[in-house]
Amino acid sequence: MKATTIAPTRAFLILLLCMLARPLPGQTITVSSPDTQLTLTFSVADTPGEAGCLFYTLKYRNMPVVLESRLGIITVDLPAWTSGFSIAGVSRRSQDTVWTPVYGERDRVRDNYNECTIHLIRDRDTNLTLQVIVRMFNEGAAFCYAFPENLSTSVLHIKDEQTEFAFESGSRAYVTPFAQELYSLRPLRDWAYGPDFPVPQYAARTPEYESERPLTILLANGLYVAIGEAALVDYARMKFGLSQRKPNTIVAKLFGPVTESSPFRTPWRVIMVAERPGLLLEHNDIFLNLNAPCEIRNTSWIKPGKVMREVTLSTKGAEECIDFCANHKIAYVEFDAGWYGYEYSKESDASRVDVDPRRNPRKDLDLPRIIAYAKHKGVGVFLYVNHRAMEKQIDEIFPLYQQWGVAGLKFGCVHVGSHKWTSWVHEAVRKAARYNLMVDIHDEYRPTGYSRTYPNLLTQEGIRGNECMPEADHNTILPFTRFLVGAADYTICYYHQTDIKPGIRGIKTTSAHQLALSVIFYSPLQFVFWYDRPSDYQGEPEMAFFERLPTVWDTTKVVLGEIGRYAVIARQNGSAWYLGAITNNDARTLDIPLNFLEAGKDYVGVLYTDGGKELRTRTRVRIDRFLVTSSSVVSADLRPSGGLAMEIRPATVDEVRILQRH
Repeated sequence: MKATTIAPTRAFLILLLCMLARPLPGQTITVSSPDTQLTLTFSVADTPGEAGCLFYTLKYRNMPVVLESRLGIITVDLPAWTSGFSIAGVSRRSQDTVWTPVYGERDRVRDNYNECTIHLIRDRDTNLTLQVIVRMFNEGAAFCYAFPENLSTSVLHIKDEQTEFAFESGSRAYVTPFAQELYSLRPLRDWAYGPDFPVPQYAARTPEYESERPLTILLANGLYVAIGEAALVDYARMKFGLSQRKPNTIVAKLFGPVTESSPFRTPWRVIMVAERPGLLLEHNDIFLNLNAPCEIRNTSWIKPGKVMREVTLSTKGAEECIDFCANHKIAYVEFDAGWYGYEYSKESDASRVDVDPRRNPRKDLDLPRIIAYAKHKGVGVFLYVNHRAMEKQIDEIFPLYQQWGVAGLKFGCVHVGSHKWTSWVHEAVRKAARYNLMVDIHDEYRPTGYSRTYPNLLTQEGIRGNECMPEADHNTILPFTRFLVGAADYTICYYHQTDIKPGIRGIKTTSAHQLALSVIFYSPLQFVFWYDRPSDYQGEPEMAFFERLPTVWDTTKVVLGEIGRYAVIARQNGSAWYLGAITNNDARTLDIPLNFLEAGKDYVGVLYTDGGKELRTRTRVRIDRFLVTSSSVVSADLRPSGGLAMEIRPATVDEVRILQRH
C-alpha cells in the first residue's frame, strides 16, 4: 500500500480545465495559516528567461522567512517539469480535527490547516498536468508535487527536484552530513570540510557536502526555522545542499532517481517557523499530521516501554537480565547482533539460534527457554536482525518469531535513501505489523511520521547516541534538530558511559545528565542500559527514577532552551510530571519555573542532581524531596556536562504536613 493521496481523476481534471478561462502566466496565489500569521505566495513567472517557472515565498507576521525560491521536478525525460507552466485552476479546502495517537509526546493531536491545490499545465497541453499542493498550519507550511493520471506521461523518471529554500544573508544552519554524525553551526555559504568542521566518519561516501533533514536554521531576523520531509514512504530520501546558482539558498537533493507511474504524489516538504527554538519541538506533530491515519485496526499489542540490552548472549546472562528487568519495571530485554551467527554473513540463518563465537565462544544461549522465562516474569523479548538476513528470510522469520512469542524486532544495518530501499523498509514495517511485531530501525534511517500510519514502528536510531558517547554540547543540540521529526533510540547507557567509547575530547557527562536524557530524548522504546549489566547495579537509590519513568506522554513542554547551550523539558503522564534539564560542556545556573503545574495544587518534587564526594554511591546522585506549586522556581547549579532530573507528583495530605515541617 502506498502512503500517497491521489489527486483528482484525469476525467475530472480535463473537465475542469475546459471550464476555466485561458491560463494566465504571472498569476499569483496566496495561502495563509488558520491564524493568518504565516502566508505562502505562489507564482508563475512571466519574465524573459524565466517564463513559466514556479516560485514561492513565505512570510511570518510579514517578516521574510523564505525569499523567492524555485519549485519544480527534474526528469530524465525532457523537457523537465521546471518551466513552461500556466495556472489552470485552484481548489481550496480547510480542516480542523483532533485525533488520538496510539502513543506519543501528546495524547491528543490537532490537525488544523488551510489547503490549496494549484492545478498547472505545461506548454498549454492538458495532457501535461502537475499539481502543487500547499498546506498551511499555524506551526508551518508544507507542500508537495502531485502528478494526476496522464496518459502521455504515465511513467516518470525523476532525476531530482528543483525545490529551493532561499533565506536572508546572515542566516545559519545546524548541519550534519549523516544521520549518526555530529552537528555544526554553519552559514549558508560554506559547508566545506575544514579545521573547524571535521570530516565525518562517512565522508568518503559523498562527493560533496549535503546535510541531513530536518535542518534547523537561525534566521538573521531572529526567527527559527526547520525544514524537513514528511510522509517519505515510496520515494527517494531528500537531503539538503547549497545552491550554486544563488547565495544563501538551500536546495533539495534526492538520493538517486525515482521511477513512478501516475497518479502519484511526492513526500511533503515542510517548513516550520517559530519565535523560540522550544516551539519547534512543541509543534512537531506537523510531521505526523502529514501522514495517513493508522492502518492497524487492533493496536492493543503495541506496548511502549523501557528496554535493556542483554550483552552476554548466554542463558545465564539472559536470565539475570530478565530478573533485573522484572525487579526494576523494565518491559523488555533485547538480544542484539550475534544471536543467530555473524550478522554480516549471508550464511547466517536468522531462523535458528547459533551464537556468533565472536560474541560468546561457549554458544550457550537457549533462546526458547529464555523467551518462556521472560514471559513468566512479565518481560518481553526483542531480537536484532540484520538487513542481510531480513532481505532473504523476511517472509519466513516474521511468522516464526510470532510463534516463538517475540514482542518485537530491531532492524539492523538497513539500506536507506534510495527509492528501492525506502519502499523496502516500509514494506518490512507493514509485514511486521501482520505478525504483531513491534519495530526499532537502527543506523541511518530517520523518521518522517510513518509511525502514525503504522505505530508498530516504535522508534528508530538516525542519531549519534550513546553507542558513540557524544559530549554534552551535542546533546543540547538534539532536542531542537533531530527530535523535531520524532522518536530516536539514543541507547542511553547509565553506568559505563566512557568505559567503552569516551567522547571526542574525553569529556564525560554526569550521571544526572544521563537521567535527564531519558526525559528529554523521546523514545517509546527507551533503552536505559546499553553497555550495562545487572551486576553493575549496586543499590543506587536513583534507580527509582528509572523504575517510575514512562516512555510516552500526555503533554510535552519545553520550559527553557537555547540550541547548543541548555535544554529543560517537562513531560506529563497521568497526574505526574517528569522534568529533565541538561547543560552543554559548560557549567550553568538555571532558574526553572514550574508554571506548567496545575495552579492551587501542592506537589511533591523529587529532585536528582549531581552531588559531591560526601555521597557514598559511585554515581554520587543527590536526591532531595520538597513541596512545589505552579509558582515555584527551581534554582539549579549545573556542573559542566551536567544536568538534573525531577519527578513531580500530587502531594498527599500527610506529605504536605511532613514536608512543611522541613
